Amino acid sequence: MDASLEKIADPTLAEMGKNLKEAMKMLEDSQRRTEEENGKKLMSGDIPGPLQGSGQDMVSILQLVQNLMHGDEDEEPQSTRIQNIGEQGHIALLGHSLGAYISTLDKEKLRKLTTRILSDTTLWLCRIFRYENGCAYFHEEEREGLAKICRLAIHSRYEDFVVDGFNVLYNKKPVIYLSAAARPGLGQYLCNQLGLPFPCLCRVPCNTMFGSQHQMDVAFLEKLIKEDIERGKLPLLLVANAGTAAVGHTDKIGRLKELCEQYGIWLHVEGVNLATLALGYVSSSVLAATKCDSMTLTPGTWLGLPAVPAATLYKHDDPALTLVAGLTSNKPADKLRALPLWLSLQYLGLDGIVERIKHACQLSQRLQESLKKVNHIKILVEDELSSPVVVFRFFQELPGSDPVLKAVPGPNMAPSAVGRERHSCDALNRWLGEQLKQLVPASGLTVMDLETEGSCVRFSPLTTAAALGTRAEDVDQLVACVQSKLPVLTCTLQLREEFKQEVTGMAGLLYVDDPNWPGIGVVRYEHASDDKSSLKLDPEGEKIHAGLLKKLNELESDLTFKMGPEYKSMKSCIYIGMASEDIDVSELVETIAVTAREIEENSRLLENMTEVVRKGIQEAQVQLQKANEERLLEEGVLRQIPVVGSVLNWFSPVQASQKGRSFNLTAGSLESTEHTYVYKVQGTGVTPPQTPSGTRTKQRLPGQKPFKRSLRGSDALSETSSVSHTEDLEKMEHLSAGPEQDAPEANSPERPPGAPTPQEAEQAGALQNGAQRPEDDRPQKPSSLH
Repeated sequence: MDASLEKIADPTLAEMGKNLKEAMKMLEDSQRRTEEENGKKLMSGDIPGPLQGSGQDMVSILQLVQNLMHGDEDEEPQSTRIQNIGEQGHIALLGHSLGAYISTLDKEKLRKLTTRILSDTTLWLCRIFRYENGCAYFHEEEREGLAKICRLAIHSRYEDFVVDGFNVLYNKKPVIYLSAAARPGLGQYLCNQLGLPFPCLCRVPCNTMFGSQHQMDVAFLEKLIKEDIERGKLPLLLVANAGTAAVGHTDKIGRLKELCEQYGIWLHVEGVNLATLALGYVSSSVLAATKCDSMTLTPGTWLGLPAVPAATLYKHDDPALTLVAGLTSNKPADKLRALPLWLSLQYLGLDGIVERIKHACQLSQRLQESLKKVNHIKILVEDELSSPVVVFRFFQELPGSDPVLKAVPGPNMAPSAVGRERHSCDALNRWLGEQLKQLVPASGLTVMDLETEGSCVRFSPLTTAAALGTRAEDVDQLVACVQSKLPVLTCTLQLREEFKQEVTGMAGLLYVDDPNWPGIGVVRYEHASDDKSSLKLDPEGEKIHAGLLKKLNELESDLTFKMGPEYKSMKSCIYIGMASEDIDVSELVETIAVTAREIEENSRLLENMTEVVRKGIQEAQVQLQKANEERLLEEGVLRQIPVVGSVLNWFSPVQASQKGRSFNLTAGSLESTEHTYVYKVQGTGVTPPQTPSGTRTKQRLPGQKPFKRSLRGSDALSETSSVSHTEDLEKMEHLSAGPEQDAPEANSPERPPGAPTPQEAEQAGALQNGAQRPEDDRPQKPSSLH
């Protein structure tokens, strides 16, 4: 490139190009260079550091820019956006530097050059996008062109607007018609730019009974126009869509054009589908946009060109009005806005421009055709095969729902018909979109919420493919990732309602409805001291839920458990994640309830232990003091004297009974040790409370993870096999039963030598438990695990 720069006769232009090349290389290589000059004395404390001294060199300044753009290397990796710009992006960036240099030329050369650049770019865009005999206005903000078009329409329809100003608008208010599917904030932007009140905007609804849900209702629009005329208003301008901002639908532009010609309304068209006008085949609905009064194009986004302005093409014969409206300007700087686009279009050529747009459309078609073969995926733009936007959504009919109502949901439907499925699937679709964005970053997917359909995933390669370098292989990978995530989505959606019912029927558990959580559900354990009417922090509940979360994660199941605050609340909850296969929801819910109850009881036992032990020590001290007083009265004072007491005890021994005390932590009371000295066996005392256990806890095979329900809905097992399985469980219960059940006789040969007989076992039990009957203190039969 240095050799090509030497061929340029203008030395300043050659030097500028060389400097630009070095600057771009320095920004892309991300190499850090140390400053050569350090330790310079500060001139003044009020002057910022970079301005002090004799100034900074180019290397230091570019290094500062690089640090501001990418940050430190240790904190985060550098963005790939600069690295993927490519040479065509460098050409576009060069245009801004050239524009600054060209503005230093003398007026005559500057006029000729800017006129040539502006006329060439306008002609090329009109020919490429089939807009004959049009003018062009180049602007940085996409909506700026429409605001200038509205000014032109006002000047055209109100002849005295230049003189009388807002008075003519007050007497006959203008009306700007926007589609309900227009991009958010467009109407407010126009009113702010034009100084019009919000009642000047009229939002036209989309079709609800026939046609697309995102196309403007032409019949209703005509009704609105007639009503505005009867009220003394002036229908001024209509904004139509050739590819809505959400799902890429195209309005019936042909019919809208006829309606605008009938009532003298200016028709403006915008949308991503206007890019297809450069292709050989164009759908009739998009082709009708070439007959409109104006259209806004964004070639920089479609072609992957950075810092390239948008272009608004329009048709008007009065140059004075276009100058007043701001669409044309005599300033060279305004005309030089087209310079980056002028350079980029020449670099790409017609073939390069068409190839990029065609490639993006082919990616959309490839994804749409592939997703049609995938179950439980609904495509929202099925009626427009030429649309370069694909919007899809995970979809599954729940039991008892009407598939017809779900296929075409309307705004007046009952919430029970569509709302149940939508709220259940919205969180799952958001989870699916985020997963796909991480797995296939080159796809450029976005997750959006539509008013009717809910959360959806959008693939719009015309706005992302050129910058991200999306290929056909990325689309195939995207489809494979969707298929791999479907089993998880389907299983989770089926278990959500069952989980809700199980939690609602379980005492001590509260079901928390969090529509933003993509999992089986959210549950909260209500402990004894829980204030249900309060949303404040609950330290005891948070402690219980933290222990519960730890216990659940120790089970090593396939489910993920998280703890977080309840939706619109500060109390702790357990969030249960996605399920990859069928699980036993009843066992899961019961395990949560039993574990939480056990943690609460253990927590209370530990909290009360200090108080119980303290009271026990005080009681023991009182009883010991009382025992000492009784012994003093019984033995007399003389026996307490060391020497005399020994002599008296030798001549007349005292038969004192041994009285001791033991502290039972479980009962929290003092007990006599007389039972231990008499029977030489330590008594069990008060039986501790049994740990709650689930009645549905089943026996698992070795290596089987918790909550698995592999036999659900299986018809392969016959009645015989079911009976044999039950018999096997009964045999296992029989083998694990206590010695009192089906115990062999004393003389039976099956009894091992030396083993105690049932009578001996009962006698031993009687000796251990005092006067209690043996049958009253027999060990309880363990509950069978099914």
